Amino acid sequence: MYEGAVQDLIDELGRLPGIGPKSAQRIAFHLLQTDPTEARRLADAITRVKATMRFCVQCHNVSQAEHCRICLDPRRDDTLLCVVEEPRDVVAIERTREFRGRYHVLGGAISPIDGIGPDQLHIRELVLRLDAEPVAEVILATNPNVEGEATASYLSRLLATLEVRATRLASGLPVGGDLDYADEVTLGRAFSGRRDVGI
Repeated sequence: MYEGAVQDLIDELGRLPGIGPKSAQRIAFHLLQTDPTEARRLADAITRVKATMRFCVQCHNVSQAEHCRICLDPRRDDTLLCVVEEPRDVVAIERTREFRGRYHVLGGAISPIDGIGPDQLHIRELVLRLDAEPVAEVILATNPNVEGEATASYLSRLLATLEVRATRLASGLPVGGDLDYADEVTLGRAFSGRRDVGI
């Protein structure tokens, strides 16, 4: 235990996702030793993001206004809707420059062990969007883990009742990976998702 404000800072940093006690302590001491101007910039950035950022009322992506820039972009394909778990997934897909449709951010994944069910996610809003927008295909881009698979499975059953085409992102072997390091699920998906090669 450290004195006063240092321990308070360690405790607060330790509440952040992915930051354990050792990392919290390391960050706290880095901030303690850093120039006051740099520490103030960090504090200002945190205050500013909480004061100015919100979630888009249409897709639930991070936004500075009521609607995010992607929802406002008229060049986007309204017939394609990519469903992701978190706003950071939108950024990852946008970096590929392969997808020109719209997004719907669920705000997490189904995880009964964490008390997260369909009612805690933006699934009701997804159904309302499908009713109001000319969506022809919903691409399920949830993470390839237990929670993401459970969410994709739930959504695919739901979408079947709505008669909307649902597709799932392909998954398989990463470029530069070795077969003997791949787990059985990944290798199995690589086989089932195989495609013809040009001759």
